[in-house]
Amino acid sequence: MEDQSRVVGGLPDFMEQRLARFQNFVISEWGGRHIFRSQPFTPGDLVLCTNDYLSISNNKDIVDAQCASLREHGAGLMMSSLFNQDPNDALRRVEQTLADAVGAAEGVLTQSGYCANIGLMQAIACPGRPVYIDVIAHASLHAGIRFAGATTVLFRHNDISDLSAKISKDGAGIVVIDSIYSTNGSLAPMRDIVDLAHNRGCLMVVDESHSFGTHGLHGRGLVAGLGLAGKVDFVTVSLAKAYCSRAGFIACPRGFRDYFGFESLPAIFSSSLLPHDVAGIRAAHEVVIGEERRRDRLHSLTRYIRCGLASMGYPVGTDGEQIVALEVGSDLRAAEVRDILEDHGIFGSLFTPPATSKGRSLVRLSLHAGLSDCDVDRLMTTLRNLRVAVRLSTWSGVVRTHH
Repeated sequence: MEDQSRVVGGLPDFMEQRLARFQNFVISEWGGRHIFRSQPFTPGDLVLCTNDYLSISNNKDIVDAQCASLREHGAGLMMSSLFNQDPNDALRRVEQTLADAVGAAEGVLTQSGYCANIGLMQAIACPGRPVYIDVIAHASLHAGIRFAGATTVLFRHNDISDLSAKISKDGAGIVVIDSIYSTNGSLAPMRDIVDLAHNRGCLMVVDESHSFGTHGLHGRGLVAGLGLAGKVDFVTVSLAKAYCSRAGFIACPRGFRDYFGFESLPAIFSSSLLPHDVAGIRAAHEVVIGEERRRDRLHSLTRYIRCGLASMGYPVGTDGEQIVALEVGSDLRAAEVRDILEDHGIFGSLFTPPATSKGRSLVRLSLHAGLSDCDVDRLMTTLRNLRVAVRLSTWSGVVRTHH
């Protein structure tokens, strides 16, 4: 075996080489500037890189509930929730409240949406069983399939025919989609996919991270809103979106929660949520279910902005949801657009590989109910001027089918 030297106080050569490769990439591909280093926010900026879709992160009831919990319980018990078997514990009650909202028998709170997806796929996927997953479904779902050692079968984005053909070829398995896709805001054809999976004997998983709280009656999400709860086996959620909470959630059939606690490594080897996290989720739920006005505002300005951008020639599509993607192409071109927007006090999120396909980098704008009419006018005016200033005819367009 080849010897590897190590400089005193430094890293072994193999690690130094990996760091050097990244540094060379920054120089050769990004011109020496790390493109994720952007300007700081200043008062008056339009911050469209937050997932606080209902603008409730500073809601007094939520903040007060968390503060009260900290004063009463401190940091709580530092242990895995596996050891918490009290059905009357605050965490267990919140799990059931969220499960009831989704229309599921039980629920499991996790440390994050990423842990929810990784842990769920590890618990339900296995070698030899195909997992059919939309090509642009969240990276955590793809990672969970690999972690489980299962066979990943990609199908084209929102393509029912492609999914049907692959199930016909490889047999019953697990079908995995997002309800609203996080990179471009596209809406899944939920009824058609769920019916297909149900009729072919497949297990159905829907990630509702970007629709729970924002869609359906009282924000119950699209699975419940479309009456599909009886056909969807598992719903996963990142509560760090509309619920402004540091947690994930899995809605599941009865009896699954105990199984998950012994099968999922993130559940076994991570500490439970802290009491003030749970108190914040409980308070956020009470706020969310009563915010029809904010949901209506979010949907209204989403339609207005998408239609306006489409009329300007932006390839954003008019049928997507509150996530609007300005797909540019190269990393540097996307960073250029991000910089121009920031110069005008508008802050979106830069997405590059592995969050996107190579050559399909984009700036993501996450719309929220807190935007005033003046904010929307400012955004549209800036994007209209940007359309003229930058050669957007070279942009590839987010609405193309992903392969």
